[in-house]
Amino acid sequence: MSRAVDSPRVLNIADLRRLAKRRLPRAVFDYIDGGADAELTLRENCRVFDDVTFRPRNAVAIPRCDLRVSVLGSRLELPLLLGPVGSSRMFYPRGEEAAAHAAGAAGTAYVLSTLSGCRLEDVKAASSGPVWYQLYLVGGRDVGTAAIERARTAGFSALVVTIDTAVSGLRERDVRNGTKELLSGHPWTMLPFLPQFLARPRWLAGFLSDGGLMAFPNVVLPGEGPMAYADVAAALEQSTASWPDLRWIREVWKGPLVIKGVLTGDDARRALDEGAGAIVVSNHGGRQLDGVSATLRALPEVVTAANGQAEILLDGGIRRGSDIAKALCLGARAVLAGRAYAYGLGAGGEAGVARAIQILRADLVRILKLLGCASVAELDRSYLDVPSAWVADAPRRTSVGAG
Repeated sequence: MSRAVDSPRVLNIADLRRLAKRRLPRAVFDYIDGGADAELTLRENCRVFDDVTFRPRNAVAIPRCDLRVSVLGSRLELPLLLGPVGSSRMFYPRGEEAAAHAAGAAGTAYVLSTLSGCRLEDVKAASSGPVWYQLYLVGGRDVGTAAIERARTAGFSALVVTIDTAVSGLRERDVRNGTKELLSGHPWTMLPFLPQFLARPRWLAGFLSDGGLMAFPNVVLPGEGPMAYADVAAALEQSTASWPDLRWIREVWKGPLVIKGVLTGDDARRALDEGAGAIVVSNHGGRQLDGVSATLRALPEVVTAANGQAEILLDGGIRRGSDIAKALCLGARAVLAGRAYAYGLGAGGEAGVARAIQILRADLVRILKLLGCASVAELDRSYLDVPSAWVADAPRRTSVGAG
């Protein structure tokens, strides 16, 4: 592992965030770090874990902790998947391949965003573990169908359909950093925003050696080829995934289907009706509708609505192993992390991603031992004190199972 991201310089995810901020241009760092509007939900995703406290069982000797879990039939070495983060190739050369390789080496799964800079076939080849494909319908139904077919042929094991992007959220940091102007191609329009890139020469050298501004190779437009890198807000608005789309997607895909972007029991039940094998409780990392529930707060309602008919995953705000443990206690089978590993990628490439996973794994082992719990399969709500307003929503025991 690179000494730049090793201990004691990097002890937690916040340290990786600090290093990423130092290495990346402001516009790139803020793309990872920022959220929508006033960033209320962005902050609340992290803060809400403070509302839940542990109830340890002391005087219990735990010589070894079992972190293994089965997710959609795949055996994972820990209940942490790397979630889809678009444009990861902007953070580090061949960023998606680097992250996928680190996930496989750690014995867990990687989820590739449609809006990635690396070919899905190359990303699958880079990982020794399960790889899922996250689908946006940018380019329309025919383009989406072609991408699904490619993912199936390449060996992706699940398809993730994101349902919370009717329009792109207003990410004010991106506007202030001149994202639109930088993508305009007009030198005089771009000029005021270029110094932030010149101030990061190591990043700039890597960016240029990796081909410069990427296209989206998994969005192949008929007669045009890969979709050019641009502000995707308009493309997303024109291609919102709706419930009726799930029917033709199921016909094309056939394999395990994951619905991402569920925050209510009603949407959870609708996802089950459409054949979801797993549901991700997600608010897009606070990057879409600001002011919605933090995902941990929404989790009990979704778990209750699913009633064991689908595996429940959670993303949003995962920064420590204690966050993972609390989510599992409240009924999640596993969690997805996005920013946590993206900070690592921005800080030091694959070594940074591996360090992020290592930190969260070590955290989780330590938490289990201090709780007096030998396995993630044994975590349930009896290990937590939960605010009274949450109690009616949360089942007393929901086993995550090791499979």
